[in-house]
Amino acid sequence: MLSKIHQKVKTTYMDNKVNFDYVTRADGSSYFEEFLASIPVKDQAKLLATIQNVQRLGLYTAERMEWIKKLDKNVYEIRSKVSSNIQRAIYFQDEGTCYLITHGFTKKENKTPAREIMKAKRIRREYYLSRK
Repeated sequence: MLSKIHQKVKTTYMDNKVNFDYVTRADGSSYFEEFLASIPVKDQAKLLATIQNVQRLGLYTAERMEWIKKLDKNVYEIRSKVSSNIQRAIYFQDEGTCYLITHGFTKKENKTPAREIMKAKRIRREYYLSRK
């Protein structure tokens, strides 16, 4: 019985295609767009291609391919690398299959810096407060 339940959950997770957007501030600007503009074109292309692959193939495949990683409660990262440049886009789940990217950063340490997780939580909190 347990394995049938597990299979149903796994199948639901595998079929879960997602849609990404990014958080915009009241003035229409976006931390993520600003980040993209600041990195080399090859890095931009790789990160955007990774986001498209996650959308197309779903969370289960993305997790197995190590394109995404959970950082904290409802805080995740999309992982991208071009040679020695390691780019990350932090995101959270909004509603259903809609995920919002808070910002991006170039990773220079083995572990994701706590300040980047805190920044994502602050942006997420501001986003929800602006919707009320």
